Amino acid sequence: MDTGPIISATGVMKTYRSRDVVVEALNDVSFEVQPGEMVAVMGPSGSGKTTLLNCMSGLDSIDGGDVAIAGQLLRTMSDDELSDYRASSMGFVFQAYNLLPVLSAQENVELPLVLAGASQREARERAAEKLELVGLGDRTDHLPAELSGGQQQRVAIARALANDPAIVWADEPTGNLDSTNASEIMDLLVRLNNERGQTFVLVTHSEDVGGMVHRIVRMRDGVVVSTSDAATARSNSSNS
Repeated sequence: MDTGPIISATGVMKTYRSRDVVVEALNDVSFEVQPGEMVAVMGPSGSGKTTLLNCMSGLDSIDGGDVAIAGQLLRTMSDDELSDYRASSMGFVFQAYNLLPVLSAQENVELPLVLAGASQREARERAAEKLELVGLGDRTDHLPAELSGGQQQRVAIARALANDPAIVWADEPTGNLDSTNASEIMDLLVRLNNERGQTFVLVTHSEDVGGMVHRIVRMRDGVVVSTSDAATARSNSSNS
Protein backbone atom coordinates (compact mmCIF):
# COMPACT_ATOMS: atom_id res chain seq x y z
CA MET A 1 0.00 0.00 0.00
CA ASP A 2 1.35 3.41 -0.99
CA THR A 3 1.40 5.55 2.14
CA GLY A 4 2.97 8.57 0.43
CA PRO A 5 6.03 10.53 1.51
CA ILE A 6 6.85 10.82 5.20
CA ILE A 7 8.41 14.25 4.59
CA SER A 8 7.21 16.69 1.95
CA ALA A 9 8.51 20.22 1.31
CA THR A 10 6.62 22.30 -1.25
CA GLY A 11 7.84 25.73 -2.42
CA VAL A 12 9.53 26.40 0.93
CA MET A 13 10.87 29.93 1.41
CA LYS A 14 13.04 31.17 4.29
CA THR A 15 14.53 34.65 4.49
CA TYR A 16 16.82 36.06 7.16
CA ARG A 17 16.97 39.82 7.67
CA SER A 18 19.67 41.66 9.62
CA ARG A 19 19.58 45.44 9.37
CA ASP A 20 20.18 46.14 5.69
CA VAL A 21 21.11 42.57 4.78
CA VAL A 22 18.53 40.17 3.36
CA VAL A 23 19.52 36.55 2.81
CA GLU A 24 17.25 34.13 0.99
CA ALA A 25 18.29 30.98 2.84
CA LEU A 26 15.71 28.83 1.05
CA ASN A 27 14.16 29.80 -2.29
CA ASP A 28 11.21 27.74 -3.53
CA VAL A 29 12.56 24.40 -2.27
CA SER A 30 10.49 21.31 -3.02
CA PHE A 31 11.29 17.64 -2.48
CA GLU A 32 10.02 14.52 -0.75
CA VAL A 33 11.44 11.76 1.41
CA GLN A 34 9.84 8.33 1.43
CA PRO A 35 9.38 6.23 4.58
CA GLY A 36 12.55 4.28 5.39
CA GLU A 37 14.67 6.29 2.98
CA MET A 38 18.14 7.56 3.89
CA VAL A 39 18.81 10.93 2.24
CA ALA A 40 21.88 13.15 2.36
CA VAL A 41 21.49 16.90 1.83
CA MET A 42 24.80 18.19 0.47
CA GLY A 43 26.29 21.45 -0.76
CA PRO A 44 28.83 24.16 0.08
CA SER A 45 28.72 26.15 3.32
CA GLY A 46 25.88 28.66 3.23
CA SER A 47 23.88 26.70 0.67
CA GLY A 48 20.90 26.27 3.03
CA LYS A 49 21.39 22.67 4.12
CA THR A 50 20.99 23.16 7.87
CA THR A 51 18.24 25.74 7.37
CA LEU A 52 16.31 23.18 5.31
CA LEU A 53 16.73 20.52 8.00
CA ASN A 54 15.57 22.96 10.70
CA CYS A 55 12.55 24.05 8.66
CA MET A 56 11.50 20.54 7.68
CA SER A 57 11.72 19.34 11.27
CA GLY A 58 9.79 22.32 12.60
CA LEU A 59 12.71 23.69 14.63
CA ASP A 60 12.48 26.86 12.54
CA SER A 61 9.51 28.57 10.91
CA ILE A 62 9.15 29.12 7.17
CA ASP A 63 8.12 32.27 5.30
CA GLY A 64 6.33 30.57 2.44
CA GLY A 65 5.34 27.19 1.07
CA ASP A 66 4.47 24.14 3.13
CA VAL A 67 6.12 21.30 5.02
CA ALA A 68 4.18 18.14 5.80
CA ILE A 69 5.27 15.27 8.03
CA ALA A 70 3.37 12.00 7.59
CA GLY A 71 0.70 13.95 5.71
CA GLN A 72 0.18 16.62 8.37
CA LEU A 73 1.03 20.23 7.56
CA LEU A 74 3.32 21.70 10.23
CA ARG A 75 1.59 25.10 9.94
CA THR A 76 -1.66 23.53 11.21
CA MET A 77 0.02 22.45 14.46
CA SER A 78 0.37 24.64 17.53
CA ASP A 79 3.79 25.13 19.12
CA ASP A 80 2.87 22.64 21.86
CA GLU A 81 1.60 20.08 19.35
CA LEU A 82 4.76 20.46 17.29
CA SER A 83 6.97 20.08 20.37
CA ASP A 84 5.08 16.95 21.41
CA TYR A 85 5.36 15.51 17.90
CA ARG A 86 9.11 16.14 17.77
CA ALA A 87 9.52 14.52 21.20
CA SER A 88 7.56 11.40 20.22
CA SER A 89 8.29 10.93 16.52
CA MET A 90 11.62 12.64 15.72
CA GLY A 91 15.22 12.17 16.81
CA PHE A 92 18.07 14.67 16.37
CA VAL A 93 21.82 14.11 16.05
CA PHE A 94 24.12 17.14 15.99
CA GLN A 95 27.77 17.64 15.08
CA ALA A 96 28.58 18.92 18.58
CA TYR A 97 26.95 15.90 20.34
CA ASN A 98 25.10 18.25 22.77
CA LEU A 99 25.46 15.86 25.70
CA LEU A 100 25.04 17.20 29.23
CA PRO A 101 28.52 16.90 30.80
CA VAL A 102 27.28 16.24 34.35
CA LEU A 103 25.11 13.29 33.30
CA SER A 104 26.29 9.76 32.52
CA ALA A 105 25.75 8.18 29.12
CA GLN A 106 22.74 6.37 30.57
CA GLU A 107 21.26 9.55 32.05
CA ASN A 108 21.78 11.50 28.81
CA VAL A 109 19.76 8.90 26.92
CA GLU A 110 17.12 8.70 29.65
CA LEU A 111 16.49 12.46 29.60
CA PRO A 112 14.21 12.71 26.51
CA LEU A 113 12.28 9.68 27.72
CA VAL A 114 11.64 11.27 31.11
CA LEU A 115 10.68 14.56 29.46
CA ALA A 116 8.22 12.65 27.25
CA GLY A 117 6.54 11.22 30.34
CA ALA A 118 8.12 7.78 30.69
CA SER A 119 8.48 6.34 34.17
CA GLN A 120 11.97 6.17 35.65
CA ARG A 121 12.00 2.40 35.30
CA GLU A 122 10.88 2.51 31.66
CA ALA A 123 13.40 5.27 30.85
CA ARG A 124 16.20 3.30 32.48
CA GLU A 125 15.35 0.08 30.60
CA ARG A 126 14.92 1.75 27.21
CA ALA A 127 18.09 3.83 27.61
CA ALA A 128 20.08 0.71 28.43
CA GLU A 129 18.59 -1.03 25.38
CA LYS A 130 19.55 1.85 23.06
CA LEU A 131 23.09 2.08 24.44
CA GLU A 132 23.45 -1.65 23.85
CA LEU A 133 22.16 -1.13 20.32
CA VAL A 134 24.93 1.37 19.53
CA GLY A 135 27.63 -0.78 21.12
CA LEU A 136 28.00 1.08 24.42
CA GLY A 137 26.39 -1.34 26.83
CA ASP A 138 29.60 -1.33 28.86
CA ARG A 139 29.85 2.48 29.05
CA THR A 140 26.51 3.37 30.60
CA ASP A 141 27.97 4.97 33.75
CA HIS A 142 30.67 7.00 31.98
CA LEU A 143 30.47 10.78 31.79
CA PRO A 144 30.88 12.36 28.31
CA ALA A 145 34.40 13.54 29.21
CA GLU A 146 35.36 9.92 29.82
CA LEU A 147 34.31 8.89 26.31
CA SER A 148 35.99 9.35 22.93
CA GLY A 149 34.41 11.54 20.27
CA GLY A 150 33.05 8.51 18.46
CA GLN A 151 31.59 7.13 21.68
CA GLN A 152 30.00 10.48 22.51
CA GLN A 153 28.34 10.54 19.09
CA ARG A 154 27.07 7.00 19.70
CA VAL A 155 25.48 8.23 22.94
CA ALA A 156 23.91 11.08 20.96
CA ILE A 157 22.54 8.57 18.46
CA ALA A 158 21.18 6.39 21.27
CA ARG A 159 19.48 9.48 22.68
CA ALA A 160 18.01 10.32 19.27
CA LEU A 161 16.63 6.77 19.03
CA ALA A 162 15.29 6.69 22.59
CA ASN A 163 11.65 7.21 21.62
CA ASP A 164 11.86 4.97 18.53
CA PRO A 165 11.23 7.96 16.23
CA ALA A 166 9.94 7.57 12.69
CA ILE A 167 12.43 10.20 11.48
CA VAL A 168 16.02 10.87 12.54
CA TRP A 169 17.55 14.23 11.52
CA ALA A 170 21.36 14.36 11.59
CA ASP A 171 23.30 17.59 11.04
CA GLU A 172 26.94 16.77 10.15
CA PRO A 173 26.90 13.62 12.33
CA THR A 174 30.52 12.80 11.39
CA GLY A 175 31.79 16.39 11.21
CA ASN A 176 33.87 16.27 14.41
CA LEU A 177 35.19 12.74 13.94
CA ASP A 178 38.32 11.27 12.39
CA SER A 179 37.90 9.05 9.34
CA THR A 180 37.84 5.79 11.32
CA ASN A 181 35.16 6.96 13.77
CA ALA A 182 33.23 8.65 10.95
CA SER A 183 33.11 5.37 9.03
CA GLU A 184 31.98 3.46 12.13
CA ILE A 185 29.21 5.98 12.86
CA MET A 186 27.94 5.82 9.27
CA ASP A 187 28.04 2.01 9.32
CA LEU A 188 25.91 2.20 12.48
CA LEU A 189 23.38 4.61 10.94
CA VAL A 190 23.09 2.50 7.78
CA ARG A 191 22.57 -0.64 9.88
CA LEU A 192 19.87 1.05 11.96
CA ASN A 193 18.17 2.28 8.79
CA ASN A 194 18.25 -1.21 7.25
CA GLU A 195 17.18 -3.10 10.37
CA ARG A 196 14.64 -0.71 11.85
CA GLY A 197 13.23 1.02 8.77
CA GLN A 198 13.57 4.48 10.26
CA THR A 199 13.88 7.45 7.92
CA PHE A 200 17.18 9.34 8.06
CA VAL A 201 17.85 12.83 6.69
CA LEU A 202 21.52 13.79 6.97
CA VAL A 203 23.20 17.12 6.30
CA THR A 204 26.82 16.55 5.35
CA HIS A 205 29.84 17.95 3.53
CA SER A 206 31.33 14.46 3.24
CA GLU A 207 31.21 12.68 -0.11
CA ASP A 208 32.02 9.46 1.79
CA VAL A 209 28.83 9.91 3.81
CA GLY A 210 26.90 10.76 0.67
CA GLY A 211 28.10 7.52 -0.89
CA MET A 212 26.40 5.44 1.81
CA VAL A 213 22.84 6.78 1.54
CA HIS A 214 19.99 6.02 -0.85
CA ARG A 215 19.75 9.47 -2.40
CA ILE A 216 21.67 12.74 -2.50
CA VAL A 217 19.98 16.16 -2.63
CA ARG A 218 22.44 18.88 -3.61
CA MET A 219 21.87 22.53 -2.73
CA ARG A 220 23.44 25.81 -3.73
CA ASP A 221 22.41 29.34 -2.73
CA GLY A 222 19.18 28.16 -1.10
CA VAL A 223 18.03 26.12 -4.09
CA VAL A 224 17.94 22.38 -4.75
CA VAL A 225 20.10 22.03 -7.86
CA SER A 226 19.96 18.24 -8.23
CA THR A 227 18.66 15.06 -6.66
CA SER A 228 20.15 11.72 -7.58
CA ASP A 229 20.29 8.11 -6.58
CA ALA A 230 23.52 7.74 -4.59
CA ALA A 231 24.52 4.57 -6.48
CA THR A 232 24.23 6.47 -9.77
CA ALA A 233 26.32 9.30 -8.35
CA ARG A 234 29.00 6.81 -7.27
CA SER A 235 29.00 5.19 -10.71
CA ASN A 236 29.33 8.53 -12.49
CA SER A 237 32.17 9.52 -10.17
CA SER A 238 34.10 6.30 -10.76
CA ASN A 239 33.67 6.59 -14.53
CA SER A 240 34.82 10.19 -14.72
